[in-house]
Amino acid sequence: MRAAGCVLWRRAPDGCTVEVCLVHRPKYDDFSFPKGKLKRREEPLAAAVREVLEETGHHCAPGPRLPTARYLVDGRPKVVDYWAAEATGGAFRANDEVDRVLWLTPDAARDRLTQPRDRDQLTALLDALPEPLRDA
Repeated sequence: MRAAGCVLWRRAPDGCTVEVCLVHRPKYDDFSFPKGKLKRREEPLAAAVREVLEETGHHCAPGPRLPTARYLVDGRPKVVDYWAAEATGGAFRANDEVDRVLWLTPDAARDRLTQPRDRDQLTALLDALPEPLRDA
């Protein structure tokens, strides 16, 4: 199974730090990054950007590629390609897949992520941010 997603971020209101977007999926009662399955013949980056818009209501500017997640779902291998992506505008509306989004500091996001494996993408995002934002 192939999927793609983004670690969506934005500058915090202070302009010096960042906030990371987590989505809550009621079906699984988990907090994760926006992601979803690729459609037939869809490129992973296009799928990641589409999933961000569908799940968060935000447009984004994709940045560096982040580590790929590999794990089993019901005994079947799943591969999720990730990118860092800066939010460029939009607004969230609850939908069938996602009932809320949280914009959190990186430390708070790390604590709230349901799956420990998602922390690898968060760490990679922080490493990829411009220097002034990296230590925020």
